[in-house]
Amino acid sequence: MEQKRAGKDFTLADMAGQPSDQVLKFFGNSLDGYDRGEAARQRLIYGRNEISKAKKDSLAKTLFLAFITPFTLVLLVLAGVSLFTDVIMAAGGKHDYTAFIIVITMVCLSGTLTFVQERKSGKAAQKLSQMVKTMAAVMRDGRKAELPIGSIVAGDVICLAGGDMIPADCRILDCKDLFISQSSLTGESSPIEKFAFVTGKPPSNPLDLENMAFMGSNVVSGTATVIALKTGDNTIFGGIARQLGEKAPPTSFDKGVKSVSWVLIRFMLVMVPAVLFINGFTKGDWMQALLFALAVGVGLTPELLPMIVSTNLAKGAVDMSRRKVIVKRLNSIQNFGAIDILCTDKTGTITQDRVILEYHFNVRGREDRRVLDYGFLNSHYQTGLKNLMDISIIQRAQEEGVATDALKQYRKIDEIPFDFNRRRMSVVIEGKDEKYPEIITKGAIEEILAVCKSYDDGAAVKPLTPAMRRKIAQACAKLNKDGLRVLGVARKALDHNRGFTVKDESGMILVGYLAFLDPPKEGAKKAIASLLDHGVRVKVLTGDNGFV
Repeated sequence: MEQKRAGKDFTLADMAGQPSDQVLKFFGNSLDGYDRGEAARQRLIYGRNEISKAKKDSLAKTLFLAFITPFTLVLLVLAGVSLFTDVIMAAGGKHDYTAFIIVITMVCLSGTLTFVQERKSGKAAQKLSQMVKTMAAVMRDGRKAELPIGSIVAGDVICLAGGDMIPADCRILDCKDLFISQSSLTGESSPIEKFAFVTGKPPSNPLDLENMAFMGSNVVSGTATVIALKTGDNTIFGGIARQLGEKAPPTSFDKGVKSVSWVLIRFMLVMVPAVLFINGFTKGDWMQALLFALAVGVGLTPELLPMIVSTNLAKGAVDMSRRKVIVKRLNSIQNFGAIDILCTDKTGTITQDRVILEYHFNVRGREDRRVLDYGFLNSHYQTGLKNLMDISIIQRAQEEGVATDALKQYRKIDEIPFDFNRRRMSVVIEGKDEKYPEIITKGAIEEILAVCKSYDDGAAVKPLTPAMRRKIAQACAKLNKDGLRVLGVARKALDHNRGFTVKDESGMILVGYLAFLDPPKEGAKKAIASLLDHGVRVKVLTGDNGFV
């Protein structure tokens, strides 16, 4: 049982399928939380809720790695050879230690530059991390206490509100209008709505569990009571951090330096013996032949190269620091410069993250106020966090005077929330003089067409034939190719007053569609053109329609 509490003998999917009271019972806890003694005992057994960090290199190791590289090793060997020949020459009355001094000076300057810059960067990064102290509201002894997240143990009951960081992998026990950003885990910029219900068949990806909140994500809006299931290194975030903490593979710079070093070594292994034997056999003076061969070996090596490279990398680090970028390893600058493909998000990265409603068309492709009316009612009456498209619909409706009229005529009865399987959401509204309510559904045009059997062309309701479906799909595809995102809007009069479910989203009437533009940032075109000029291809990774 103790091992299970440590989060090692159960999966998140197991807990997602259990009722809240069973999850609490599994950890021997209640909504009042552990008492201090039990929490302390749990912490002694399982440790603090902290992600293991890669062991920091000692000062001596950092210094050693700064000076000992494949290329500097070649230079040090040659410096030793040069010193050896200088000592022999000194015995004969001639001495010149210039070559030895130059090589050693270049090695020392190169290593010192690298060491100083990487130490400065490491200290700057450490100061930034020490500035962040995250607290969490944890139930202890029946009271809510603000504790550092490192004090949280598996089984702790935690209270979350807007702006809070998720301190562990947690099962949601209760929530209201809870939206969580998982961008640090999934890269998806849009917040995801979470629920407290028990899941059925779990998805293949644990991050898709709708009743789970994960360490490394944060609450955008709403409130929740959760129980910590896995902490520290046992979390999904901990697993990612562990992979990042492993020894980094050699950079292209490391590979290049190693390759050049081996070329020089192989060249010297061929040239030095060849010069030695040819000179020795032709001149007959083997000592002079040896000295000449060693001089050739020294002459083949570009002693200034490490110094030049380190100076340029250090200058690059200084230039990037002025742009608020910390370079922890100088060698990574060359790796960054060697990029030939750049993968980027779209929304908010190359676009303004400010969606504009461009058109509200009926099925005939004409501007129709009724489409805006229905779209506004759907967006206004949905609970929880409104996305950028909802906000743009509401703003347009207010600009055109639609909002006030629509709200006077209708009131909300119920709603069927959005989910990523249906890709649509519905609100149920009731007019003042109507016996039965009406359902308004808004969502991806493909999903809306799938639940419609007729359409409203502004004059009458007509059957939605295959030919008309193709015509609508072509019109939407044209808008997509112009960079516009399209949502469909449908309605249906209901024949009952309660128990509204997803089943009511069928046999609907297509009203029209809304087309949105996510305008690019002013510098996006110039940035992409500059990248292309430098031989860097740009790939956009997005969940949007492929045409968009």
